[in-house]
Amino acid sequence: MSYASSSRGLSSRRTSTQIAAIVFGVIFLAIGVLGFIPGITTNYGALYFAGYTSEAALLGLFQVSVLHNVVHMLLGFVGLWMARSHSSARTYLIGAGVLYLLLFIYGLIVPLNGAGNFVPFNWADNWLHLGLAVVMIILGFVLGAERASGSSGSRGSPGEGSIPN
Repeated sequence: MSYASSSRGLSSRRTSTQIAAIVFGVIFLAIGVLGFIPGITTNYGALYFAGYTSEAALLGLFQVSVLHNVVHMLLGFVGLWMARSHSSARTYLIGAGVLYLLLFIYGLIVPLNGAGNFVPFNWADNWLHLGLAVVMIILGFVLGAERASGSSGSRGSPGEGSIPN
């Protein structure tokens, strides 16, 4: 299968890896914005810039702070930007997955009511981080390999570069 590129570097047809990066980018952007909306974020009056003392909770479950929300939005923008090519989308999925795996491990080590919990996160966040890590890393490798195996021996569309019989 052939993927034509425009002058701006965007594929005229997106790979599954690029679509996955776009989906995660939009999700992270939405989560970041929703973290600033009272009602969707409970205990909104206790939303602080950073630290475990920020007691606001997205959907009443996931502990958030201004820093936490901004990081989600940045990760969303990065996902949308890196979805421009197959290889950068793959890098985004795997890289963000590794980042979330490290956050999960960090969440297991750091006391939730300690100064080290600066993002902040709680047990719901920790388990979500593990789930995101697993899904994003697997998608990065599985979908990323799809392009590599699909592009070998590809000749483009029928008749492209050939003389008709």
